[in-house]
Amino acid sequence: MDQDLGSESDPHSGSVDKSKILRVKPLRCLVPVFPNPPGMSSVTTPQPSPFVCVPPSGPFPSGVQPFYPFLVSNNSQQATFGATSQPGNLGFGSNIPAPTPLNSFRIPTPKANGNAAQRKRDLSGFANVEDVNSGKRKSQSRKRGAGKGDDFGVDSLVDSLLTSFKLKEFDDFRRSNGDKDTVETILLVFDLLRRKLTQLEESKNLVITVTKRPDLKAANLLMSKGVRTNNGKRIGHVTGVEVGDIFFFRMELCVVGLHSPSMAGIDYMGVKITADEEPVAVSIVSSGGYDDQGDDPDVLVYSGHGGVQRRDGQMFDQKLEKGNLALEKSLHRANDVRVLRGVKDAAGITGKMYIYDGIYKIQESWAEKNQSGCNVFKYKLVRVPGQPEAYSLWKSIQQWKEGTVTRAGVIISDLASGAESQPVTLVNDVDGEKGPAHFTYTSSLRYSKPFSTSKPSMGCQCKGGCQPGDINCSCIQENGGLLPYTSSGVLLTDKSLIRECGQSCTCPPNCRNRISQAGLKVHLEVFKTKTRGWGLRSWDPIRAGGYICEYAGDIIQAPSSIDSDDNHIFYATRYYEPLEAVCDDSASSTKSTFPLVISAKNSGNVARFMNHSCSPNVFWKPVLHESNSDSFLHIAFFAIRHIPPMQELTYNYGTVMPEKGDQGRKRCLCGSVKCKGFFY
Repeated sequence: MDQDLGSESDPHSGSVDKSKILRVKPLRCLVPVFPNPPGMSSVTTPQPSPFVCVPPSGPFPSGVQPFYPFLVSNNSQQATFGATSQPGNLGFGSNIPAPTPLNSFRIPTPKANGNAAQRKRDLSGFANVEDVNSGKRKSQSRKRGAGKGDDFGVDSLVDSLLTSFKLKEFDDFRRSNGDKDTVETILLVFDLLRRKLTQLEESKNLVITVTKRPDLKAANLLMSKGVRTNNGKRIGHVTGVEVGDIFFFRMELCVVGLHSPSMAGIDYMGVKITADEEPVAVSIVSSGGYDDQGDDPDVLVYSGHGGVQRRDGQMFDQKLEKGNLALEKSLHRANDVRVLRGVKDAAGITGKMYIYDGIYKIQESWAEKNQSGCNVFKYKLVRVPGQPEAYSLWKSIQQWKEGTVTRAGVIISDLASGAESQPVTLVNDVDGEKGPAHFTYTSSLRYSKPFSTSKPSMGCQCKGGCQPGDINCSCIQENGGLLPYTSSGVLLTDKSLIRECGQSCTCPPNCRNRISQAGLKVHLEVFKTKTRGWGLRSWDPIRAGGYICEYAGDIIQAPSSIDSDDNHIFYATRYYEPLEAVCDDSASSTKSTFPLVISAKNSGNVARFMNHSCSPNVFWKPVLHESNSDSFLHIAFFAIRHIPPMQELTYNYGTVMPEKGDQGRKRCLCGSVKCKGFFY
């Protein structure tokens, strides 16, 4: 009698008749199984399954070659989404396309040198910051006190932000399905919280044993409150995120559901194939940590994870498992894969910026040896045509700056004629107009008479520049004991008035508390719009809170004498919506007014070209420079959110006093979904 090896019978030890012949099924016809706890997925659960089916790792018996073990029968080609997926995101209906015969690598024979090295990119499937902060990092965080939010009143700060931006009761629908407003609001709150944590940690002069990561802490605080969106993994675009959007922190990708792992470069999910489950890739981050080849803006050769040389000198081959296996499965399923390109953040020291480059498809895969002699997997991804420019635009801008390619439509290469620290390009690729009406370019605000102060300012004595936590710095004390900026010019303070160092201070011109006095930080372009005259945009990406420019021109002492034909007037006397109202229509409070009116009709700078929008990406703050008994009030513009290159810069022109009625009202053409139809 034959006995099946896979029989459900379980004879007791010693009861098997060894003279019987066992009928053993050949290994080639077995389908790999991914065992999971009941109701859990091995590719979406942070805790590993008891075992994972991986390709044979050898050594093989004489005459036996490695084989491709991931074949499925013809009647099991169709796959449907699991519970966390969103139907219709594939572009092929609700099912993942069946495998197609494509060029695929053969599994290399691994060296007999142990298990593959575990690296950052091997932390696949981590969707929560709690998973990332485990182990050594969490221990170090506790040692330095970073995990205690109450040290700085952080819990009340988080609650205040969530209340201001109407995120206190974040419902399950918004948690599962984001939209543009939800995504922008969450990212705005994340960055406001991150910047405040940065400012507070600096002021405390904490002894830090590892790199400070306020981005991790901010994301942890938000996610612990349930504030995140698109939290279910899905194939295809993520709602609320547009091709070309930029990010400066990996945790931003997590909280909006664009890429769940905070460290791993491959994100994947499980899909059902009849009774079995297999992983497919949903997104990748190409950040330069491996030998990725990404010079071609439409083609990316991506390296698999794992298998790198360790510090102890051991080298390991990559294995076809986890993210590597998911990419191979996506090659055969031909499903969409989101791609984020990492490029160096020019304004940062060691940081990166991530560009959402849209949807790609994996065209082929193979194995090759890297410089260390290890076998690595390579995947060729090709961008789906018809998508907006993203990484390709970034590449073009680099060529404009290098002078290898000429920017189309350039009228003047530097409208400022050297008056600014960065060139200001004048461009018209819309019609034949040769430039705006004549004006004199000036980079500063011209006062005929400064404001007087009752208390003379002696200025600070910080000869090396104002430093965070310096209790002897009078300028820091004027700002509530905290420096208002980072060293790279990102706004940290939430106070209504910024007090920068003045002429009486002994600190140098590059002092951290003189950001608005140091000139432009980005390469700006004055360009002809299709419907709204001349506008302003940047060749460089601008971080949320990043300084852009000030409003230069002539102070108007008597506002009643303003020329009715003057369209280049800035009114600090108007009412402006607070920052939280940018993302919330229901906010009714207004920003305090300041006694300052500026005309840029005859002389001004790039700020005179900034158009109005009912959904702006720029806001302004008053900046005060004091010198003895004189005070000079300036208007500085900052980014509300991350602004990609070549996106128009706009701010809200404000609201006039109610008694003026409709006087001066103009038709608004901002095109925003929140457009009120008019502005002043």
